[in-house]
Amino acid sequence: MPMSRRTERLGSTIRQELMSIIQRELADPRITGLPSITRVKVAEDLSTADIFLTVMGTPGQQKTTLNALKHSAGMMRLKLLKALSIRQVPFLNFQFDEQLKKELATLELIEMAARENAELDRKRAEHAAAAAALAEGAPTTEAAPATPAAGPVEDGRAADEHG
Repeated sequence: MPMSRRTERLGSTIRQELMSIIQRELADPRITGLPSITRVKVAEDLSTADIFLTVMGTPGQQKTTLNALKHSAGMMRLKLLKALSIRQVPFLNFQFDEQLKKELATLELIEMAARENAELDRKRAEHAAAAAALAEGAPTTEAAPATPAAGPVEDGRAADEHG
């Protein structure tokens, strides 16, 4: 269910305040790397807030940092109560942002597909240029098939389909 405007604003405010608390006031040696809150999802009844974060570092450092933040959630909740003008501050549930990892993996796959397509286009262009040069009788630097009009190209289409 989508968050209402009120819970979105509260989530944004909580995110900003928590980042300030973590960076300036939280002196826990277990917090290593650079924790970053990616988003905050506040329940409609304002009872809980899911704090999604990423942490730079090794998986061990990430887990240690997450545990330290979970341990400090009560203290951070009290600081939020003083900083925000609301009667009840939601309980804070810290967790890794798995959605961000999935988005980054998807972007990497898209970039890899784009690189592969560019390489295939380059090879097709080279093959078409070699076939055209062979048809004109000019020497080529690349070995071309003996019968370019009927010879297959890497993607399985005949050379005459390339134009």
